Amino acid sequence: MEVGFIGLGRMGQGMARNLLKGGVSLTVFDANSEAASKLVEAGAKQAKSVAELARTAHVVFTSLPGPAEIEEVVLGANGILNNMTPGLVLFDLSTSSLSLNRRIEQAFREKGGSMLDAPISGGPTGAASGDLAVWVSGDRKVFEEHQSLLQNIGDKVRYVGPIGAGTVAKLAHNVVAYMILESMAEVFSMGVKAGVDPLELWEALRLGSAGKQSPLMLLVKQFLPAKYEPASFALKLAHKDVMLATALGRELGVPMRLANLTLEEMTEAVGRGWGEQDARACLKIQLERAGVNIAVDPDRLEKAINAEQH
Repeated sequence: MEVGFIGLGRMGQGMARNLLKGGVSLTVFDANSEAASKLVEAGAKQAKSVAELARTAHVVFTSLPGPAEIEEVVLGANGILNNMTPGLVLFDLSTSSLSLNRRIEQAFREKGGSMLDAPISGGPTGAASGDLAVWVSGDRKVFEEHQSLLQNIGDKVRYVGPIGAGTVAKLAHNVVAYMILESMAEVFSMGVKAGVDPLELWEALRLGSAGKQSPLMLLVKQFLPAKYEPASFALKLAHKDVMLATALGRELGVPMRLANLTLEEMTEAVGRGWGEQDARACLKIQLERAGVNIAVDPDRLEKAINAEQH
């Protein structure tokens, strides 16, 4: 099987090298010929163009900066689509857009090929070591046929769902990470301005329920199964705590934008009569706005938790 790899930047270099280490016959291309030369030294073949690579490959990986570059490389006049042979499989490892994923997948299907979005997480260090999450979506049969190939790239390869689901997972992952970081900057600015040493504060926060586990685990007993009674910690008490924290922020002259938004949500939830429900009951308001219902089957949830712990 001939494999092509397009995009040999900081992420692409590591992933392409790991394919070579796995014994894959690899042809590479990058607009920067020097980047491609480094892979040739490691054992890859170098294509002169995207078109040349597409004509000979059975599987192509793309690792590109964003949607504009993906569209040009895949759908452009001299791109993959116009030069592919039927049966070609494209795995786009880039962080792209849902609409572009769907457009490319449909175009490939019409020409007898397959496209799966497979965005990654782990940074350049993970790309080099193989310590990567790879969220794959598209035709499940095609995924299963190429799973061993994907495992040369990352040690946490997961099928997420139909085309675009991988991209949604990647975008959700990144935005929640930065939202958490912003919230931490807010509380640390409050704590330090109140006179607490930042390292002491960090160590103290690690001792509590939010610090001892992934924030995602705070969702498993109430939010995901939609079970807010009996309360683990009552919303009315959580509301009081957030109200005190925002009051401290005002006293210190520290802007608390995210905390104030949170207080607004909790105040509305208490006003709806949910004060005795679990503190996470306030999250139902956002689901209501989005027109989304979340109620995961308890058996599915338990299996997922057990799989994560083992």
